[in-house]
Amino acid sequence: MSQNYGGDAPLSYNKYLKVHELIKLQETLSEPTSHDELLFIVIHQTYELWFKQILHEVDAVLGWLDEGRIFRANHSLRGVIAIEKILVKQIHILESMAPIGFLEFRDKLNPASGFQSMQFRELEFSSGAKDEKILETFKHDELAYERLSKRFNSPSVADAFWGLLSRNEFAVATHEERIASIVEILTHPEKYAELYLLQDLLIEHDELISSWRYDHVLMVERMLGMKRGTGGSDGVGYLRTTLSKKFYPELWEARTHLSVSTNGATA
Repeated sequence: MSQNYGGDAPLSYNKYLKVHELIKLQETLSEPTSHDELLFIVIHQTYELWFKQILHEVDAVLGWLDEGRIFRANHSLRGVIAIEKILVKQIHILESMAPIGFLEFRDKLNPASGFQSMQFRELEFSSGAKDEKILETFKHDELAYERLSKRFNSPSVADAFWGLLSRNEFAVATHEERIASIVEILTHPEKYAELYLLQDLLIEHDELISSWRYDHVLMVERMLGMKRGTGGSDGVGYLRTTLSKKFYPELWEARTHLSVSTNGATA
């Protein structure tokens, strides 16, 4: 017996995925329509869908870490990382646009900007990089401000990670203690196998977002040179300032202090 969807019609691929509605969401602004504008819209709408899935997995990670279920948290983080590898590659599809083709519709985007991606900012806040100045830029967007305020005021993955270590009798009260705890885990990967994998997945998450930022900067410079951003920012100049952002700086710093211990690296 066939399953129904929204009435008497049987469920189909197009109905389940709402394909008819989906392909109507790409509304161009340029007149006559620039050939490259459709690609620009499709890429960015795809990013937003991937951000939605990443946030779904990040919320799962928060729950699993609070419950001490490290295996499940690691499983969700693998999903996050798999998606982020696609995000990095997806940047380069935009480079198939001709720079002059991009300019045909770019001015129509003012004052919209990628800076205003609510979900990317949620990803940052939930991962561990909270910035009150960024939150305040969304105060005139009721939905975005509500969602971002909730993320800003809720524990991040970084908070959940340090809480988990504390419950596992690692000292995490100070920056120095956190560094020492990570060095201990890195020095004894077999002893702390699940925690070792967890911190490794977290630093890879951090690394891939940094890679995305870097490739984004190069893509924008390749397309636009040093032109100002559509939202009024310094464009490439502003984007370069974001390259040093880290969700988990202690994980990176711990590598500086790592050395082979007298007990052996895998003791």
